[in-house]
Amino acid sequence: MKDFFFWCAGVHKETLDRFPEEQNKYISIGATIFFTGLFAALAGGYALYFVFSGSSFAIFFALFFGMIWGLAIFNLDRYIVLSIDKSRSGWMQFLQALPRILLAILIGMIISRPLELKIFDKEIKEYLRAEYLVQQNAKIDTLNKTFENKYRVEYGQLKSLTTHADSLEASIKTARQQLNHEIFGTKTDETSGVMGYGPYAKMKEENLNKQQVYLDSLRGRLQTKESELLQRKASEGLMNQRILSDKSLDSAVNVAGFADRNAALSNLHIKPDGTVNKSTENAVIFIALLFIFFECLPVFVKLMSGRDAYDNALKNQKEIHNYESNTGVTVEKTAIDKIDDFRIDASIKRRMDKLQKEFVEE
Repeated sequence: MKDFFFWCAGVHKETLDRFPEEQNKYISIGATIFFTGLFAALAGGYALYFVFSGSSFAIFFALFFGMIWGLAIFNLDRYIVLSIDKSRSGWMQFLQALPRILLAILIGMIISRPLELKIFDKEIKEYLRAEYLVQQNAKIDTLNKTFENKYRVEYGQLKSLTTHADSLEASIKTARQQLNHEIFGTKTDETSGVMGYGPYAKMKEENLNKQQVYLDSLRGRLQTKESELLQRKASEGLMNQRILSDKSLDSAVNVAGFADRNAALSNLHIKPDGTVNKSTENAVIFIALLFIFFECLPVFVKLMSGRDAYDNALKNQKEIHNYESNTGVTVEKTAIDKIDDFRIDASIKRRMDKLQKEFVEE
């Protein structure tokens, strides 16, 4: 296990063996790089599983992508940690690590989203239930308003008939009370005060019967007009629009796509009254920052570690290897120059032998 973490940290084992006091530090660095890659694999795999949820191959896509993503992050972290030159100033080391830090911020924000959706799954479902219900009500209201605008003449006639019928019904009710007062001899400004069913009472009853017949005809016309409008609503599909039941809402929420769930998570901190729920907003931000921190952790560990004997030994070895490389170039150049002189002498000799042979033949 120790050798594995040494490999993860990218150390030169033969050199590090000379400094046993530094080994624990590089075991920690290697473990940090390994677990960051492992965490990236799990997060990336779950992200793709969430995207392909519902597919029979979702688990295979998640495993494959998670492995590739984890290895990519592991290799990138390992390269960045190896490339940080501890012999340079802290500012230069930070500039070396800056691209990885920026990439970690982007990766952390992307990877954290699916896991945030899972963490706040219950709250998101409740939000979507309420949102879908509001959308359905708004849709029904819009369709009804569009229908009423389309048949506004018919609705105007219906409203006029209803107003007229209600007014006539109120008038009949008042007249019937007056008739009862007339029959029972109750004295008012509009009755004679003589008890009995006299001519005046008969006249009032005849008028009431005529008004009742007319009211019945109005009610009949109202029912006919309402039936016509209902039939038109049914023919245009408005009668099929219903408020979603609990079962329908649950089904719609369960099949909600990434866009709807992501929008719900973004608006989750906003209460129905328009105020902001700071606890939810801070929780979402904290989770994103936590993922960013995990992604940046290997680089931060390397940047925070001071220059040690192992770093000095690596620097010395690098200088020696550079010197050997430069010396080797000089040797090769000298050898090539000498070979060129030899080649010239050999070419001259071959040419002279050829000319001498031609001279002898002549």
